Amino acid sequence: MKLRKVTAASATVFALALTATACGGDNGGDSGSDGGGKTITVGIKYDQPGLGQKTPQGYAGFDVDVATYVAKKLGYNADQIEWKEAKSADRETMLQRGDVDFIAATYSITPERQEKVDFAGPYLLAHQDVLVRADDNSIKSPADLNNKKLCSVAGSTSAQNVKDELAPKADLQTYPTYSACLSGLQNKAIDALTTDDSILAGYAAQAQFKGKFKLGGLKMSNENYGIGIKKGSDLKADINKALEDMVADGSWQKAVDKNLGPANYKNEPAPKIGDIKS
Repeated sequence: MKLRKVTAASATVFALALTATACGGDNGGDSGSDGGGKTITVGIKYDQPGLGQKTPQGYAGFDVDVATYVAKKLGYNADQIEWKEAKSADRETMLQRGDVDFIAATYSITPERQEKVDFAGPYLLAHQDVLVRADDNSIKSPADLNNKKLCSVAGSTSAQNVKDELAPKADLQTYPTYSACLSGLQNKAIDALTTDDSILAGYAAQAQFKGKFKLGGLKMSNENYGIGIKKGSDLKADINKALEDMVADGSWQKAVDKNLGPANYKNEPAPKIGDIKS
């Protein structure tokens, strides 16, 4: 009888252990809104200082701060975010395949992209602008770029658009990266660099360039940055609410000032959700 009692007790313990294991669930790797040890996967740029950058210390920039705030509102702490690099050409495919839950990566909302993915936001209104040397006062309008050496980065259409539409006599100089353009601007090999003002401000805000460059303030286009999500995703409403909360509690402006303020970036007021400027 004693043996049978021990065996029965052992069986009870074993059953309880199985029950606990079954109730424990998966402790990570799945997306959900309750945290609980799970993760959420977010796409960002890895190579845009001030916006989305992978550094030896981790990930930094305005888009990273926005994504972290949104994830927190969705139920995920910073250590539950899995970051993935979202290169411009890969963003729609990453969302369609489900590689990421959402993307915050200087992702302008356009009709063409809206056919493939959905967007929450916008959360920032940027403009195409130029970056010039701090002591250069010769460029006050797009027409002043005529006969100026304008940096064109391989794969970017910003400089070509200026030449085609605003300054047909601009002298395009092709460089491999924006960092190379900045070096050229610093040593006077080029006169101006053009892309979104937020991106320009991020580069100019780097410590090694402090006080050396300034934004022209030309506002040559409207770029409505949104958070990309898979078509039909039920995250849209929750992300929009999180963006509204970020503006309301002051976190949005603090993130702008921290990441882009050192370049004297004059940001537009936070856009209203769904208000896309053409």
